[in-house]
Amino acid sequence: MAQDTDASGITEEQTPRLKTIEAYVTGKVQGVGFRACVRRIASQLSITGEVMNLEDGRVCIRASGDDIIIDKFLSSLQECPRAHIRDIDIYEKEPMDYEDFEIVRVY
Repeated sequence: MAQDTDASGITEEQTPRLKTIEAYVTGKVQGVGFRACVRRIASQLSITGEVMNLEDGRVCIRASGDDIIIDKFLSSLQECPRAHIRDIDIYEKEPMDYEDFEIVRVY
């Protein structure tokens, strides 16, 4: 079976696909350095987006990057010390092109 290739000879399966997610993290994730840890992991993986505390105690993460790298990013969040993640609700969004990965201070 032949695979489709583009002009550079790269197959469709090898072409990175930009994926943007919005994730809501619950647990002990505020006041423990979680946002800084999220930004560090995102920077290491070349993920762009933003992370912010929400008034209800959750943390919201908006992240864009290669779809496979986004999955690695999400699984790496469990490695943040002092944070205790209970649940992560993840929603795929329209692809967004953020300039960097920032900690947003909402309130």
